[in-house]
Amino acid sequence: MSGNSVVGSFAVADYVVFALMLLVSAAVGVYYAWTDRSQRSSGDFLTGGRRLTALPVAMSLTASFMSAITVLANPAEVYRYGASIGFYAVSYVFTMLITSEVFLPVFYKLGITSTYESLSLKEHLTLLGFVQTNSMLPSPSTAVTGMDLWGAVISTGVVCTFYCTMGGLKAVVWTDVIQLGVMLAGFLAVIIRCVVIQGGVLPIISDSQHGGRLNLTDFDPNPLRRHTFWTLSIGGTFIWLSVYGINQAQVQRYISCKTMTHARLSLYINLLGLWSISLSSVFAGLCLFSVYKSCDPWTTGLISAPDQLMPYLVMDILGDYPGLPGLFVAAAYSGSLSTVSSSVNALAAVTVEDIVRPCGNFSEKQLSWISKGMSLFYGVLCIGMAGLASLMGGILQATISIFGIIGGPLLGLFTLGILCPFANSKGALSGLVSGLALSLWIGIGAQIYPPAPEMSRPLPLSTDGCNFTVAPGLNWTSSTLPFQNATAVVSVHNSVKPLLADLYSLSYLYFSPLGTIVAIGVGLVVSILTAQSGAKKDREMTFGNSNPAFSDFEMDLTRNSAS
Repeated sequence: MSGNSVVGSFAVADYVVFALMLLVSAAVGVYYAWTDRSQRSSGDFLTGGRRLTALPVAMSLTASFMSAITVLANPAEVYRYGASIGFYAVSYVFTMLITSEVFLPVFYKLGITSTYESLSLKEHLTLLGFVQTNSMLPSPSTAVTGMDLWGAVISTGVVCTFYCTMGGLKAVVWTDVIQLGVMLAGFLAVIIRCVVIQGGVLPIISDSQHGGRLNLTDFDPNPLRRHTFWTLSIGGTFIWLSVYGINQAQVQRYISCKTMTHARLSLYINLLGLWSISLSSVFAGLCLFSVYKSCDPWTTGLISAPDQLMPYLVMDILGDYPGLPGLFVAAAYSGSLSTVSSSVNALAAVTVEDIVRPCGNFSEKQLSWISKGMSLFYGVLCIGMAGLASLMGGILQATISIFGIIGGPLLGLFTLGILCPFANSKGALSGLVSGLALSLWIGIGAQIYPPAPEMSRPLPLSTDGCNFTVAPGLNWTSSTLPFQNATAVVSVHNSVKPLLADLYSLSYLYFSPLGTIVAIGVGLVVSILTAQSGAKKDREMTFGNSNPAFSDFEMDLTRNSAS
């Protein structure tokens, strides 16, 4: 397999499988539009009437997390940098524990629809929420399969917009459940076929070991290193807390559960799902390396970006089995569907609750129709964004960086409000702006002055086993490394780096902790310096919106601390 220069394209059966996935998703929207046709409030549409149970919500949380990035970018990451990305599994544990014990009780007791409802700063935060919610929308590349990119993006977006607009959160949750099954089936099809081709699991592990891909003993504490146990577990915890703890798309799901017990249970069941998916994506990356260990398709120019590695592998090893390539592409687009649908529903909720409702005396029925209209609007917007994102390469680090830069300061803001009783609006706003400014500064600096290769440590890729003729115009030699040219560019940047250059080399996974710590630290200092007799009232207006549930939670937190 490693010596093939040409792979097949989609057969009729593949298009049928892909279309079937879209039709089933649309049918779920029609079903809930019919069964819930008596919906009278925006709450029924946006939160399912808060009557959902733990299992479907957990599967929806997992599916929303497992975007096309997980299906395509994670295996490519393992292929290029090794399996150390599996250390994310540690961060998931801390994320679920902190979310279930700190953030979930606050949002659930408040009984709110939008996470920003609890802040008087919500009008200023809505745009940041839009950016954070939409930063995981890249659509998978279809160049390798022969499927028309815009046809796939538009058809996926139209179906997603349809069932979000028709069925609300219930349709989103249950389509996520179906799409999660499709995604796992797509992964398993690739993994099982690779195991058969390579002669078992042990040869794949052996190839990965000899190729340096099983780098699971890297405990280097250097914060400038791109991926180590510490950057992935500590930095990952902050990043995923900004997703599960405060991100509208995720919070909106677990607060739709009928009891707090169901909400907590959904997070822990979701943890099992995250572990399963992480293991699948890491092993798929090892399979990818085992198959192409002697003839890298990226170095040889057979694909134009690392994120096309998985589709290329699928067409290479499953092309003789009509329907299975379609299943994998359906899995990748199911990731897009689940992520986009989560974003559409979340953005509609934020807009209705934080912008529309305060502007007039609308009836619940009117707000329900406005919610549907907002879902339609954001669905169309997401189609365009997904199409543009599909033209980008290297989507994993870019997406996590955006989440860290935006999510870190927001996480600091909410943490300040929940855990610091004396914080006020001046401190909150100062902390948010400071954290965001520093994160943006370092994030932009890291793009201008990339870290040296010894900090990212891409692993060697070989072309020794290729047995085809190179197309005219391609310039590569045996054992060429695709990052050599990039290394030369980095060397040029290193020679003209500014005084604080090492700060720009900070692992992108630490952008979020840095923004969170600065937001909390500045917020505390400014709050202390501006403390006044009206601080309690100011705090209630800023963080609790004078909601009794928030005060009750504070009293519980105070009693627990005292005991």
